[in-house]
Amino acid sequence: MNLELDEDQQLLVDAVRRFVQHDYGFEARREVLRSPEGSSEAVWRTLAEIGLTGLLIGPEHGGAGGGVVDLMGVMEVFGEALLVEPFLATVVLGAQLVARAGSEAQRAAVLPEVAQGTRKLAFAHTEVGARYDLGVVQATARRDGAGWRIDGEKRVVLGAPLADALVVSARTPAGVGLFLVDRGDVGMTPYRTLDGMRAADVVLADAAAELLGAEGDALPVIEEVVDVATVLVCAEAIGVMRSCCDATLEHLKTRRQFGVPIGSFQALQHRMVDMAIAHEQARSMALLACSQLDGDTLGAPERARVVSAAKIKIADDGRLIAQEAVQLHGGMGMTEELKVSHSFRRLTVIAQQFGDAEHHLARFARA
Repeated sequence: MNLELDEDQQLLVDAVRRFVQHDYGFEARREVLRSPEGSSEAVWRTLAEIGLTGLLIGPEHGGAGGGVVDLMGVMEVFGEALLVEPFLATVVLGAQLVARAGSEAQRAAVLPEVAQGTRKLAFAHTEVGARYDLGVVQATARRDGAGWRIDGEKRVVLGAPLADALVVSARTPAGVGLFLVDRGDVGMTPYRTLDGMRAADVVLADAAAELLGAEGDALPVIEEVVDVATVLVCAEAIGVMRSCCDATLEHLKTRRQFGVPIGSFQALQHRMVDMAIAHEQARSMALLACSQLDGDTLGAPERARVVSAAKIKIADDGRLIAQEAVQLHGGMGMTEELKVSHSFRRLTVIAQQFGDAEHHLARFARA
């Protein structure tokens, strides 16, 4: 199996890397974090101009019709840059749920705007007590004439404060359904997550909603899209790990103690080698998972095993690399001014996002 990017994919990755190096350095990112919105519209427009917001959307709706592997390298670069814009929430979760569950009319209404960068989405699914079980949906939806009304609460809705509309899961008499809800029709408590992303707790009280596709058929679609998001978060983690390794290696070369660079100490060399090996192993698992999910050829059990195996490896190796990077930097590794502390937090969140290692070990065993 070829686990390398082809020429077109590499050209796209190089274009994104040039952008983040020139316009999205660490200090520029800190300015974005300090802004009231916690996100940059200028950056979002640039992502749309490059074609990233439409990469997974079909050409019939103004996108490029790409797959998971096409986005894999891009997510690595986003991880290196610690991008805080709601790309995962909009492009991977929200848009893919509309693309896979919505009717043709709904896809035609929503997806071109996502591809153009003029509409942001968020996926409101997690509820109190659900832990990582996607089947736990207590929010309820009832018919109201030609439309629907939803009551319920959702927790930690990634990108919700920045979204124009929410894709909401709710239980109907026929099962779990997906609904499109305007942001103005919900109550929202926004906050910043540990890694600097924007999220919110959402309250739906008799909120007007539009059913996406058929009633009660949404759970398999949710599971499939969340698996895609999980492997792409794993790809993002590879970029964060690389950033940690590069920063730590540079620190070992330049920090001097007893008149010599601390990288000359054999004990620290061994720890740096462990970090490099962990990064390469995790990268291989992420590449394998992304390549196997491309094309939607796997059945649900096979997909679960592939995704969970990758997530377990990324969680374990991400923790090792993040902790070693901070420790090898010493006390300064925990300061806001140093990128490695922000990378530590992002890897910590990724380890929990869409299921921690314990959850995925159990899922792998069941599959």
